[in-house]
This record gives sequence, structure tokens and C-alpha cells, in this order.
Amino acid sequence: MPLLTMHSRQISWTPLLLLGYLFYLLLGAMVFQLLEKQAETHFRDQFQLEKLKFLQNYTCLDRQALEQFVQVLMEAWEKGVNPEGNSTNPSNWDFSNSFFFAGTVVTTIGYGNLSPSTVAGQIFCVFYALFGVPLNLAFLNQLGKALNAHLLTLERWVQKPGRAQVVQTLAVVIFLITGTLLFLVFPPLVFSYVEGWSYGEGFYFTFITLSTIGFGDYVVGTNPNKHYIPVYRSLTAIWIVFGLAWLALIFNVGADLMERYLQLKWHKSDLSLAEGDTTKLEDEPEQPRIHIPS
Repeated sequence: MPLLTMHSRQISWTPLLLLGYLFYLLLGAMVFQLLEKQAETHFRDQFQLEKLKFLQNYTCLDRQALEQFVQVLMEAWEKGVNPEGNSTNPSNWDFSNSFFFAGTVVTTIGYGNLSPSTVAGQIFCVFYALFGVPLNLAFLNQLGKALNAHLLTLERWVQKPGRAQVVQTLAVVIFLITGTLLFLVFPPLVFSYVEGWSYGEGFYFTFITLSTIGFGDYVVGTNPNKHYIPVYRSLTAIWIVFGLAWLALIFNVGADLMERYLQLKWHKSDLSLAEGDTTKLEDEPEQPRIHIPS
């Protein structure tokens, strides 16, 4: 555990990091509440108004019947059935969609829009994730090592005497720009074209997916009014795997830099305190010695 020595006392900076972490969560909660609560209230009131208009237009229904129908819609959505369209909608469990779901299980994304409804499927999902998640982590770890190896190869290939720092910086910049284009900039363009989203919505989906947050508010290949090619979601799952490896490497580098910054900060504070104590001792006048004759 990193420690800071202060006046012969060892103080861990981990509690300070914990306080900063909790402060970041509190700050996020306050901002999200400020941005989203009013909009939620507006949508809730709008929904209640639409239900009243529906009852006024169809007087043969009462409120209880409408609430029961809304409950049926909610249960259908929770089971992965899109209430829009009709029974001719593509199955959520064809091979392409099942492959995509398997990818969301082992990568721990878990959009929440689809889940096994049978007991056998739920039990299999537990054991599939039990072995699949470590396998996915091992694969991503090896993929990250391969990316690092390519970076080192690039450095050795273009390295010249006296320019090591420049080459290293250039390699990192190339890695960041290439990955950003492949995994964060271009994919939203594809999703915007195929899904009909705005670029901002596509970018939001891209980052939320690759960071394994996976809210499930945006999921590819779920619009019943669109015709998707059979391998669309499978190709998306493959893109997710490689994007996960790249973004996880970026997150690891960021976390390592942040930890090094904290350690360096506390180390500098420790050195300044030690230098201050040394200066104080040097400035103190030497006390006269009293000789007592024997």
C-alpha cells in the first residue's frame, strides 16, 4: 500500500483516493439528477396525458383494462419481445441474435433488453458465463499484449539515436488516433445509417457498449420496421470484442497514469516535508555546552 511519511507518521493516500472516488460519485449523482429528473417528470406527465386521451377516444375501455394492457406490454418487453409490429417480426433467438447475446454475456455488457426466459436457458447462462467471462478476460489480455507488442515493434522500426522519446510519443499518438477512428468515430456513422440514429446517439451507443456499461436503451438490430442483413449483429459482436480490448487498454493506461500521478504527488510532498525538517534543524543555533568540573 502506498504510504506517505509525515513527521515520522505513515499516512496512506488510499483513504484520500477513496474520498475522491466517493466525491466523484456524488458529483455524478447531482449532475444526472439535475439533467434528467425534470425530463423524466415531463415524459411521465406526457404518458399519463396520452393514456387519458386514449380512454376518451375509446370509451369502451376503462382504466383498469388499459393498465392491464400496459402491463402486458411491459412483460413482453422484459421478455425480449418488441411490442411494435406483428408476429412476423424476426426472432430474437435466431443464430445471429443468439451469437450477439452470447457475446454480451461473456463480455459482461448485458444490455438487459434480452434474457433467457426458460429455466434451462437461465441455468445454462449461469454456467456459460462462469467459464466464458474468464475466457473472455484471458483473450482480451492476450489481445492487449499483442497490441503492445505491435507498438514496441513500431518503436524499434522507426527509432533513431537521440529520438527515443519522440518516437515513443509518436507511436502512442498513432495508436490512439487509429483506435479512436476504428472504434469510436467510424462505427457511429454505420449505426446512424443502418439504425436511423443521429451521430450523437450512435457515438453514445458505441462508448456505452465498449465500456461494458450497456444500459440497453440503444441496441443494434432491434427495430422491427427495418430489414437487417443476417450477419449484421454477428459482425457487431466481433467489432465489440476488438473494441473492448482497445478501450480496456486505454482505461488501464489511464488508471496507471493516475496512480503514478498520485504516488508522485505524495512523494514530492514527503520530500518537501523532509527538506523542511532538515532546514529547520540546520537553522537552529547550537546550544552552548556547560562544562562541569569533576
